[in-house]
Amino acid sequence: MVTRITYFAVVDDLSTREEPVGVLRRIEHDGGEHDEQFGHDLEWTRSPLLYSYERGDGDNDLYEISEDEANRIVERIRHSVTGE
Repeated sequence: MVTRITYFAVVDDLSTREEPVGVLRRIEHDGGEHDEQFGHDLEWTRSPLLYSYERGDGDNDLYEISEDEANRIVERIRHSVTGE
């Protein structure tokens, strides 16, 4: 059972917090946690990015955001890929 989902905007050198390059989510449940990112394949897939960020690795900045903000980023990515 899912107990909590936390969303993060992914910002690199070519994007901003207002226009992030991507979105991650951490899903925490009774059995542990796992992270997923929404990609240009238009699917949520497992990602090590948040774990790397927490260890100080990586070139991206991550900012916690609301579910509504995450949905807007997902729709922007979807639109950029499909043109719809």
